Amino acid sequence: MAINVDSTYKAVLVVLEQEKRGVLTPTEYNKIATQAQQEIFTGYFDELNQLLRMPQTSLAYADRMALLDEKISLFKRSEEIALVDSETTLPSIVQELGSVVYNNREVQRIQRHDLYTTNQSPLTAPTSYYPVYIYEDKKITLFPTLTGSVLINFLKFPADVKWGFTIDPNLGNYIYNPLNSVDFEIHQSDQPLLISKILGYAGVMTKDQFIMSLAGQKEQQINIDSQK
Repeated sequence: MAINVDSTYKAVLVVLEQEKRGVLTPTEYNKIATQAQQEIFTGYFDELNQLLRMPQTSLAYADRMALLDEKISLFKRSEEIALVDSETTLPSIVQELGSVVYNNREVQRIQRHDLYTTNQSPLTAPTSYYPVYIYEDKKITLFPTLTGSVLINFLKFPADVKWGFTIDPNLGNYIYNPLNSVDFEIHQSDQPLLISKILGYAGVMTKDQFIMSLAGQKEQQINIDSQK
């Protein structure tokens, strides 16, 4: 389930109001909320690298790994795209390419400097049945020259967050508009960390070191609790 952009914004505003730290406008909120979500998303892979280095014998490891896989799975996508002269350019939402499938067979990825030696040997030369591909500058090129389409499996970037609104014609205040809004896409369990990060950025924007310190302490405690 996605994290609601409106409930998160309200939580942030409540803390700022209680501490008399000013107002965070929707435009400011949308920018820093998007940045905070991207940082948490990137942190998934840092945590994954750390877990893979740990001994894989404890139940705690298995639980943390399962939760992390659940978080990353929210961004797994598959898309079929057409080939033009055996080439195709990946969509801009692709954050990390997984596998490439042609005619129901996974295609082997090679580096450009390996292409010559691969073609020279009858045993390794690519064929339409067992093609290979190179991936450079968001572009996939299959060998030999093929037509049709490929199925790509990839991780996508989180969409930019947006708290959409209209303006009350009488009072001039902001009114939440869910039809013009974009919720957070990260896992719901990360909502406390998300709010802490947004408050941290709010502290930077208002030059308020108290909010920055408060958000940092909360984030540190969340990280400690998640490792138990």
